Amino acid sequence: MHTTAAGVGPPTDFTTFMRSYQDMVYSTAARLTGNDAQAEDIAQEVFLKAYENYGHLSTSPTAGGWLKTVATNLSLNHLSRYRKRWRFFSEFRRDDAGGEGDAPEVEFAAPDTFFSGVDADDRRALVEQALAQLPQHQRVPLVLYHFEDLPYEEIARKLGVSLAKVKTDILRARAALAKILRRGETAHEKITG
Repeated sequence: MHTTAAGVGPPTDFTTFMRSYQDMVYSTAARLTGNDAQAEDIAQEVFLKAYENYGHLSTSPTAGGWLKTVATNLSLNHLSRYRKRWRFFSEFRRDDAGGEGDAPEVEFAAPDTFFSGVDADDRRALVEQALAQLPQHQRVPLVLYHFEDLPYEEIARKLGVSLAKVKTDILRARAALAKILRRGETAHEKITG
């Protein structure tokens, strides 16, 4: 964005446009792929598409949304092309669940003291590092749900898996992420304590 006599306006050239959105595009791809190099490649591809459509995007108030959607779709396409087949073990119901409905919801909330004394940048870094440790089949639906605000049904459609698998993988990802963050909390306390 740049400032004009009338206020804030759209970027005047593609380089400025790209710089305005590069962090958002890269972080979207990095969260989904869990790989910095792949995220850089995807971001480059997003901006090549943006360059092709710059005439429209340069004046569009929804350019950021368009870029985020393209980054998400390209990341998902990348994952589907290069990943091994999804393991469908999470589609099977546990015998001890009693066969009643869905599994109970795991509380994702961290203790009140978890992020005390941690600034926003460090908190973001801790969460990004924890996300990178999740297996792809858990990380991708969790990121799509919590960071991209997609509903379960759309995630299932985009990933080509069942709704039950999406819900199960998100549930398991939340539990795994909380466990990773708790382990990180112990390490963080030793460093700062």
